[in-house]
Amino acid sequence: MFPIHLIQKEGPTLLREGAAEGPPPRRPAPRRPAAPGGPRRPGPARCGRRRRRRRRPPLPAMPGPAADRGQVPFRGAKEEIGARGEGPGHGGGPRRGVVWRNVALMSLLHLAALYSLALIPAAQPLTLLWAYFCFLLTALGITAGAHRLWSHRSYKAKLPLRIFLAAANSMAFQNDIFEWARDHRVHHKYSETDADPHNARRGFFFSHIGWLFVRKHRDVIEKGRKLDVTDLLADPVVRFQRKYYKITVVLMCFVIPTLVPWCVWGESLWNSYFLASILRYTISLNITWLVNSAAHMYGNRPYDKHISPRQNPLVTLGAIGEGFHNYHHTFPFDYSASEFGLNFNPTTWFIDLMCWLGLATDRKRATKPMIEARKARTGDGST
Repeated sequence: MFPIHLIQKEGPTLLREGAAEGPPPRRPAPRRPAAPGGPRRPGPARCGRRRRRRRRPPLPAMPGPAADRGQVPFRGAKEEIGARGEGPGHGGGPRRGVVWRNVALMSLLHLAALYSLALIPAAQPLTLLWAYFCFLLTALGITAGAHRLWSHRSYKAKLPLRIFLAAANSMAFQNDIFEWARDHRVHHKYSETDADPHNARRGFFFSHIGWLFVRKHRDVIEKGRKLDVTDLLADPVVRFQRKYYKITVVLMCFVIPTLVPWCVWGESLWNSYFLASILRYTISLNITWLVNSAAHMYGNRPYDKHISPRQNPLVTLGAIGEGFHNYHHTFPFDYSASEFGLNFNPTTWFIDLMCWLGLATDRKRATKPMIEARKARTGDGST
């Protein structure tokens, strides 16, 4: 920066007789007349003096997310965008625009899935069984893998099991393990706030699929950056899957499910692709999304009535044990994700089988006294 100097021009000076030579006397600067009805405006400050500017008081700090559960009163989407200065007519941050590519792809995917339903009568029974088997693998890649193992560390898995679950997770095609687990940890820590990727307080559609149609809220990104994910980055299986995610998705989600019926028992390539890949993938997506939407809105809350997640038996049937959601959000460290470990919880059965085979260890469990005490303290009285 260059210093700025005030330069005064010199004019002719008239001297009277006997007057000492020197600089001419300074005349006070003329004052501007005050505006009618308003206060008088001070004239310009003299040289050598600086007028002090009155400092404005700082704006009050905005409250941060609530501790622990992160439960705060919900504001509507338009109100929240306006409050943050993110919409039309506001000069704040960037707009949370619609990701039209995702809208188009999801629309085409669901239209293709509807078309796939018409192909079921012409398909071979083995093809339908294969599609269901691929669905179970897909579900385990999410429930036993990305969710209970990598997101919550509710049990430990040896290398062969981690490789299997990573491959099944690529078949699910619901983001790689690192991103899925990171966002799920944010979901638990800041549930039902703007930092929740699929905030259920914004309605069923948003928490089900709408959250994929818009860019992530800035709070999701900021809170996600502050979480400790060093355990995920330290796992070579997670790093490998993240590095080669696109290749593994194409192979596991589309190529292998399509080629097996076509090559092994002579199913048409058309039926194989639409039934074992497209229809299976679309169903698995919506069942996972129901945990975010229906299991946060419909059902009882026997463990904690102050949080949104509910016990939803229908979601449990489709999500192979993930519908005991009020229990899971109350005791997220429990590997079974339910109080009733053998009450239709296929994911728990799978983990128990892997433990029996020596591939899983250190299963974490909430104790019976802990569960009963919590139900008596915060439950809604239901069973």
